Amino acid sequence: MVAKDALVVENVEKYFPPAFTGWRALLQPFSRLTLRALGGVSFRVAPGEVLALIGANGAGKSTLLRIVTTLLLPTRGHVQVAGFDVVREPARVRRQLGYHTGAEGGFYGRLSARENLEFFAALNNLTRHDARQSIAHVVELLRLGAVLDRQVRTFSTGTVHRLGLARAILHAPAVLILDEPTRSLDPLAAAEFRRFLKDELVRQRGTTLLFASHTLAEVEQLAGRVALLDNGLLLACDTLRGLLATAGAATLEEALQKLTGPPQVESIA
Repeated sequence: MVAKDALVVENVEKYFPPAFTGWRALLQPFSRLTLRALGGVSFRVAPGEVLALIGANGAGKSTLLRIVTTLLLPTRGHVQVAGFDVVREPARVRRQLGYHTGAEGGFYGRLSARENLEFFAALNNLTRHDARQSIAHVVELLRLGAVLDRQVRTFSTGTVHRLGLARAILHAPAVLILDEPTRSLDPLAAAEFRRFLKDELVRQRGTTLLFASHTLAEVEQLAGRVALLDNGLLLACDTLRGLLATAGAATLEEALQKLTGPPQVESIA
């Protein structure tokens, strides 16, 4: 199936039940969905495009990424990845996706990097032959050869991040989803990580990239367009230049302040 857009988000809403304590918490699954995380978000991402999600904590960025990656169901609305619906065709969607977060864990610390990648290759239905080829390729791309047969528990944070990205691209996904990918990295490691994303994945392989970040310099460096979320609502989705013009601002930080107003109390991420 060929889709015009790599990613389509149409009128996506997500509501959660209120948080209760004590005996009322037992009834939470039956409570009305009144806490809004997303309120009718819509945008499209073309193949090979890079779109950044920005906004304060609680704006709805992570919730939206979890819906795109089939980890959460939307309350209303539709999401398609490479033409496949995240609710009706989640298995097909997952074959098109890679997902990596800045709080990345999920590795087996006593296993080597190679053993971890072999395990996740099997979960992605790669044959042994394809898995060996893919592992060799991502290890070379991300310069993991020196640590490939070491236990993951001995790795630095930066190396774990590179291994996490290797896992995310192991099956050559058409769309890569990143949630604050450089949050725990030092400046040099973060710069190298961004260089790899831009030069190797987007330019060389044509990967579509959707990522959330609080690092505005990272957004300016990577994104072709920027989607600004505030309290679950999409305030703007435009190029950096267009966003600055709309806000009448000279910098992305200034545009953020003008379009969202004073900082709000954190709600749902």
